[in-house]
Amino acid sequence: MRLYLINLARRPDRLAAALRQAVPLGLTLERVEAVDAAREDPGTVDLWFEPNNLKGGGPLGEIPRGDKACLLSHRRAWELFAASGDGHAVFLEDDVRLSPSARALLTSDNWIPADAAVVKLEHYGPPGQAVLLTQFRAISMAPPRQAAPAPGEDFRMGRMLSRHTGAAAYILSRGAAQLLLGETRFDLPVDHLLFNPNNSKLFARLAPWQLVPAIARQEEFVGAKSDIEGTRTGMRAFGLTYAKRELVRFGYDLKLLPRQIRAWLGGARFIRMRTTG
Repeated sequence: MRLYLINLARRPDRLAAALRQAVPLGLTLERVEAVDAAREDPGTVDLWFEPNNLKGGGPLGEIPRGDKACLLSHRRAWELFAASGDGHAVFLEDDVRLSPSARALLTSDNWIPADAAVVKLEHYGPPGQAVLLTQFRAISMAPPRQAAPAPGEDFRMGRMLSRHTGAAAYILSRGAAQLLLGETRFDLPVDHLLFNPNNSKLFARLAPWQLVPAIARQEEFVGAKSDIEGTRTGMRAFGLTYAKRELVRFGYDLKLLPRQIRAWLGGARFIRMRTTG
């Protein structure tokens, strides 16, 4: 199973850090040149996105230029995967931190169920972030094993029913990549497109699963902030636009609540996320 690492040309430090993690784990990374928001022509980038004068650019409002470039960077990696002929691939951002257990799950795709098109490998957000999951499945490493799971860790996965954003580490099936590549216009950042049932028109078709416990964490939660943060600063400054955007998000959360309550009554459970050591 190939591992695509999305990396800006001006961040060789992050490439080096990613390789320092991967080599001891026996993982080979294929670098994908990231689209640089600071250097790419804005007009070229904007062609892929809904204009801001239509519903403010999308369900969550205007998409910052860094998030636009990030989505197009992931799209480059999806294209490489689609051209490879492989059945599954791993997609990593260059500020991801992988746990030692990653080796057990990223050297082979023999543990991925045939009906799992997307598997989120990451814990995003604060410690204990709760995610509503259903249809839990234990993960068994079918022989031949290429690595043993971490001692004491029993991995499982569950279908995601609530928002858990972040796109620093995930797996796509070939069919999922082709579905995403069929989109000619985007109205959400990549992590919301993949992992936000409140807003993503593709969420139901992608039907993503969450790995429990996670094997990846984005650096902003264990160290430095992402480069994208600089392009979001103005949009996150408190004011009328910010307040409106947060109210819209809250409204989407409320709209999904009855469905989530029914799922909970049917056996779904909120799982507090953690990353395996």
